[in-house]
Amino acid sequence: MGYESLRDCIDDLERARQIVRIPQEVDANLEAAEIHRRVFEAGGPAVFYERVRQCAFPMVSNLFGTMDRARFIFRDALGDVRSLVRTKVDPTSLITEATRALGLPRAALHLLPRMVSRGPVFDHTIRVSELPQLKSWPDDGGAFITLPQVYSEDPNKPGVRGSNLGMYRVQLSGGDYAHDEVGLHYQLHRGIGVHHAAAIARGEPLRVNVFVGGPPAMNLAAVMPLPEGLPEIAFAGALNRRRIRMIPTKGGIAVHADADFCIRGEIIEGETRREGPFGDHLGYYAKAHEFPVLRVSSVQHRTGAIWPFTTVGRPPQEDSIFGELIHELTGPLVPTVLPGVRAVHAVDAAGVHPLLLAIGSERYVPYAATRRPMEVLSQANAILGQGQMSLAKYLFIAAHEDNPALDIHDVSAFLRHVLERFDPSSDLHFQTNTTMDTLDYSGTGLNQGSKVVIAGVGAKKRDLPREISGELRLPDGFRKPRVCLPGVLAIEGRGDTEHFCAAFRPGDALSDFALVVLVDDSDFTARSLANFLWVTFTRSNPAIDIQGVGAFTAHKAWGCRGSVVIDARVKPHHAPALIADPAVTARVEKLAAPGGPLHGIF
Repeated sequence: MGYESLRDCIDDLERARQIVRIPQEVDANLEAAEIHRRVFEAGGPAVFYERVRQCAFPMVSNLFGTMDRARFIFRDALGDVRSLVRTKVDPTSLITEATRALGLPRAALHLLPRMVSRGPVFDHTIRVSELPQLKSWPDDGGAFITLPQVYSEDPNKPGVRGSNLGMYRVQLSGGDYAHDEVGLHYQLHRGIGVHHAAAIARGEPLRVNVFVGGPPAMNLAAVMPLPEGLPEIAFAGALNRRRIRMIPTKGGIAVHADADFCIRGEIIEGETRREGPFGDHLGYYAKAHEFPVLRVSSVQHRTGAIWPFTTVGRPPQEDSIFGELIHELTGPLVPTVLPGVRAVHAVDAAGVHPLLLAIGSERYVPYAATRRPMEVLSQANAILGQGQMSLAKYLFIAAHEDNPALDIHDVSAFLRHVLERFDPSSDLHFQTNTTMDTLDYSGTGLNQGSKVVIAGVGAKKRDLPREISGELRLPDGFRKPRVCLPGVLAIEGRGDTEHFCAAFRPGDALSDFALVVLVDDSDFTARSLANFLWVTFTRSNPAIDIQGVGAFTAHKAWGCRGSVVIDARVKPHHAPALIADPAVTARVEKLAAPGGPLHGIF
């Protein structure tokens, strides 16, 4: 069903008994976020916070806390939207080619935004300081909007058709911000970056509106990787089964009429403030850096406005559901965008961007007696040049022909398949001194790092052990070897990685393991697949932290003849991991005691 407002969605969830209300006063400083995390972890309902300390507005979270609830919210639109995405509709063509709409899914009827002269978002005007001051983690630099819909228009092509709607971090308080300023954190490749560059070239400020609330379709649209020609606002209309109402403004850019809140302002060239720290989706604090500042001209809200929020941290979190739903909608597009690629999976437990798995096609020289990675290497380069996949550090790629039944979402089985087949002397392909995720601090600097492609093609080259040989002897400073997966060993210690590798020779007891990971705590790393993925791929920079037994360089390519060794220990330049405040946790647990509003949920 289509929702007119966020309140409409909440009422729908209440009728379906998929939301719980907390009548007690809740503090937006750490407490609300801790409640959200605990309820999400338990697979619980959405949460409505009726009374927020020192704030006039109620809050809601965990709307997308389970896939079942996400599908429920969009239950009437998902089928049509899948069809729409597959057609790669250009909504602007519907204006000049009206007959084309007759052959499109019903969702296309809602693509074009509806321009209106007024809307409830302009009911009231307030100050930035009156907005809910949500702080999620103890060392966050201030209060943040965690479900912002940041709207901008192309200065060279103003209007909704050239717009971008993205979920870019917005800092409301703390740091050096004045009362009429908020921080705006966006990464280099984002759509708003193109608009900002155009504004700078024109010598004018970039106008930006930040919407909060409104129909939930706007949140999902803000994070969707959409086909060219399909603005996020148009997609939101299709997903909500009603055209998005936008209000043109004199001398400014359009405003979402049905948002709960709208912050309007300008980014001035050269003006920055230190934004952060912020507990982010990798499970660490994003450090404070200089980012653009939004000079706020007005803050407005509708009558009865509700503040939606989420909390990010070590996955899985609510944003993991966004990723799963996005894959469900766009996964079938992968072969059309990347010819030969059957599937791509960004591994949530590893923080999404650090680790990609891919299944390609190896059709070159089918008559060859011995198959090796060829076509999949071209496909790997295409993957690493595509949108947000370009942020990946590790890409493991297999060939469909070797096992047509291989499930890319069975991470353990997929890694086993690749590790059984890759040749460490030839099948590791590095990209050095390149860009990486702004939020990943395992690299050499902000946005600076490396990538590696690990390709496993052809017949099995090795059997992967599940137990440690009694002949394994570790060098001084290293101890407690633990098997994480077949053929994968975690070892803790504080010695030098090259010294560790030099203590072994190809063919000895260590080389039974295709992959060895040096860690700070091997028991923790091996305790679960999720721990192994998080530690290994968030705490290492491939070009610097990958070493190997029997390493060599030939024709400017690095390889090794024994085990590949990844140093995934915490380094001094890494960001600290997120830890909740024990006192806040204790207060939240009282809400789950008998008689409390969260009793029986966690």
